[in-house]
Amino acid sequence: MPITPLPLPAGLAALDALPALEQALTGTAPIHPHAPGETPSLPEGELPADLAVAIATSGSTGTPKLSLLTAANLIASAEATAQRLGGHGQWLLALPAHHIAGLQVLLRSIAAGTTPVALDPSGVTPFALVEATAGMHAERRYTSLVPTLLARLVDDPLGLEALRRFDAILVGGAATPAALLDRARSEGVRVVTTYGMSETGGGCVYNGQPLQGVAVRTDAAGALEIGGPVVAHGYLGADTGAFRSEGGQRWFRTGDLGSVDDKGRVSVTGRADDLINTGGLKIAPRLVEEAVLAHVPAVTEAVVVGVPDPEWGQAVALVAVTSPGGPPVGPVPDAGVGEIREMLRPHLESAALPRRVLVVPELPMRGPGKPDRAAVARLLGG
Repeated sequence: MPITPLPLPAGLAALDALPALEQALTGTAPIHPHAPGETPSLPEGELPADLAVAIATSGSTGTPKLSLLTAANLIASAEATAQRLGGHGQWLLALPAHHIAGLQVLLRSIAAGTTPVALDPSGVTPFALVEATAGMHAERRYTSLVPTLLARLVDDPLGLEALRRFDAILVGGAATPAALLDRARSEGVRVVTTYGMSETGGGCVYNGQPLQGVAVRTDAAGALEIGGPVVAHGYLGADTGAFRSEGGQRWFRTGDLGSVDDKGRVSVTGRADDLINTGGLKIAPRLVEEAVLAHVPAVTEAVVVGVPDPEWGQAVALVAVTSPGGPPVGPVPDAGVGEIREMLRPHLESAALPRRVLVVPELPMRGPGKPDRAAVARLLGG
């Protein structure tokens, strides 16, 4: 059965694709969701018998690949999500539908037998969200947001009112600052952090706990591996060695470093290939980013990368977005960098303290809520 390219526009028009998505979930009419205006070229390759969706990865390790998700994968994901959240419900789409997080909002709606409500991701204002939630009449209401949008809505009284109407708000795509989670939850917003990727049909770990049927473990190098019915068949036309079957179960090596404690709680440190080697020490950017967001006033978004350094091999560099009244756009002078280092010194080892800081109006992104680290490094000349 050939794969049919399916352009998925933003907002309300995305709902026109629901019949095609419903047919795809039968495993007899596979589709490749993509942004309008793109002309996808699909590689040749073996297809599983019940293929439903061939969806592009975010390209975190280079050129995006196409994950082959079967109908069984997607149904398992939808059912496990409903089980964890307390039952099926009506969903609000506020993400690009051609990315896995947005696509899953539509697929979960089909599995639930409910009609989703949609907003253009570029037009999710507090008033628009209040209006949208007023049109949701199911017993349970859900949505999926990126951390930056959650932060903007929590800061607005009208936005906060709308957020409180949801039984669960899935937040993924990037690490959500702990301060934002604490504030949102203290205001009565039911936030659920998610971890997953295109290769696992989107989020499969909620609030640190794997969904029903999902197993997470670490390999000898400390990289996370995910197993279970949500794991894709593989990549179209590419065998990277990331997928394998073991004991009748499909496993995927994520490339993310992390840990699983004795209660099964999953913690993610960051991607192995994002590690910064400075003076022979390995620094995880995510830990530095979390410290910056927690302890450097006026920084609202942060990405840390390694840039070439003649003395240290790589230097820790910070690219940040600041709130009004914070440092202006451009390189932060040495004195300002020194102040930031002192703010972080009680919380990070010396090697992890940023040596360069650049303020930008917005971060380059490679998907919903996912910063483009390669583009960030280029901003620094790295």
